[in-house]
Amino acid sequence: MEQIRPKNYLVESILVTMCCCQPLGIVGIVFASQVNSRYNAGDYNGALQASKDAKKWIYWGFGIGLVFMLLLFAFYAAMFFLGINQGLFNEF
Repeated sequence: MEQIRPKNYLVESILVTMCCCQPLGIVGIVFASQVNSRYNAGDYNGALQASKDAKKWIYWGFGIGLVFMLLLFAFYAAMFFLGINQGLFNEF
């Protein structure tokens, strides 16, 4: 019985690398690239584990990138409102 090829998450890993968190996205790309080669070599369990690992690193990278972006947005918002309270934008 032929087993179904596990999802490799390569596209998602590349998007996380470009948009969210490069180090964790690169780790996701490494695991995602192992899925097809392990499956083609007949190592279904290895391909399944590589798929799970790629998914894990994608979620971690997206989560850390999202938290970082939210913290950065909060910092800029705080600086803007502090500037308004200090009267730095009165001449505009």
